[in-house]
Amino acid sequence: MIFRNQNFKLALISIIATFSILAAMPKVRVFISNPIIRLDSSLGGYVLNLFGGKFVLDLSELKKGLDLQGGIRVVMGADMSKIQDSEKDAALESAKEVISRRVNLLGVTEAYVATSKVGEEYRIIVEIPGVENVTDAVKLIGQTAQLSYKVLKPGIEWKEENFQELLFDVESWEETGLTGADMIGADVVTGQQGDIQTQGKPQIRLRFNSEGRKRFEEIAKNNINKPIGLFLDDEYPLSAPIVDPDLAKGLIDDPVISGNFTFESAKNLSIQIRAGALPVPVRVLEQETIGATLGDDSVQRSFFAAFIGIILVIVFLIFRYGKLGILASISLIIYSAVVLTIYKIVPVVLTLPGIAGFILSIGMATDANVLIFERIREELYWGKPKDIAFHLGFDRAWNSIRDSNISSIITSFILFQLGSGPVKGFALTLGIGIVVSLFTSIFVVRNFIEVLNFHKDKVAE
Repeated sequence: MIFRNQNFKLALISIIATFSILAAMPKVRVFISNPIIRLDSSLGGYVLNLFGGKFVLDLSELKKGLDLQGGIRVVMGADMSKIQDSEKDAALESAKEVISRRVNLLGVTEAYVATSKVGEEYRIIVEIPGVENVTDAVKLIGQTAQLSYKVLKPGIEWKEENFQELLFDVESWEETGLTGADMIGADVVTGQQGDIQTQGKPQIRLRFNSEGRKRFEEIAKNNINKPIGLFLDDEYPLSAPIVDPDLAKGLIDDPVISGNFTFESAKNLSIQIRAGALPVPVRVLEQETIGATLGDDSVQRSFFAAFIGIILVIVFLIFRYGKLGILASISLIIYSAVVLTIYKIVPVVLTLPGIAGFILSIGMATDANVLIFERIREELYWGKPKDIAFHLGFDRAWNSIRDSNISSIITSFILFQLGSGPVKGFALTLGIGIVVSLFTSIFVVRNFIEVLNFHKDKVAE
């Protein structure tokens, strides 16, 4: 078997190590100028365009979170006093969707928007890294969402081929007076029997109050075979269904929007409609501004701590285990490069708790090697031959390594699922570190020892 071939294993480790080191390192200029050779290039910080530019792999830098890059963190309370109990969770989710849309308009990346409930108070937490104009950002995300129904202005001709362009041309639409305040909500339903085209397919049912139904019916009668635009905050088009002639004859049931929906896309659109149909006023409870200078200082201190930690661990391994410690130290360097490469590929938004998870995982990566080496020493102490002691050391230490790492992975998973932003970052970096440590501690170190035949020499006692 190819995976039992030692040369293949060593080549695989070499390829992974080389790629990870090049991907993990920052961009470094390489300049050589002498009579023989002149070179002006760089290493690291690569951006790879794959499959003809369809997929871009950005390895230029680690993505920084709010506490490292600087920005704002806002905690807003949602006023649910006018919302029915059965609609509160949906209303909060709708408000979150609106705020997420507004944050995207700021042109920032890696923004974090989440909901939480503290007692009877509903909250929305927004973290926006890299924002300079804090006042305008808070004003934008704190506005109450408003849904409005619009029709095309007189003289604007609707054609199917230019519909998408027309939909985003706000100047082509005019108000009808029908808004989200005239609605009760929006639900996902399936087409009823009797209509072959829509039977069993997802649709969105618009639920109006009595006054809203009258207004919608009047609008429908005046716009047969024309679109009615649903706009959020007067700017963002959500949908523009075409008025069916049968609908314009009179509303018996609640009107529905039909089309080529999947249940997921219909659910998402209904949430966005509810965001305007169920207006949820929000107010700022907490606002924190974090400067980029503080973030840079935190990054430097944290990675310096990680560097010192790695050096001390390497010194301990070499002092304690000699040649085996040298191999474990090499695997630790490979481990660090692989982890940082994964952070860039995923990408992981690195925060201070996330860096703490990385530093903690360095110790856990060493823990497996310590267990294995100590087990080998015990087997030698009991008089086992070196070859047998080597294999028994790995095999018998595996159960302890497996159980401890599985329990840590389960803990990381629970923290990631139930924790908030900083806790999620810690759990994610710790979980990645644990998985990679199993690869470097078991696969890399073991194959290094087998290839170099260190187990036939005197193991450090």
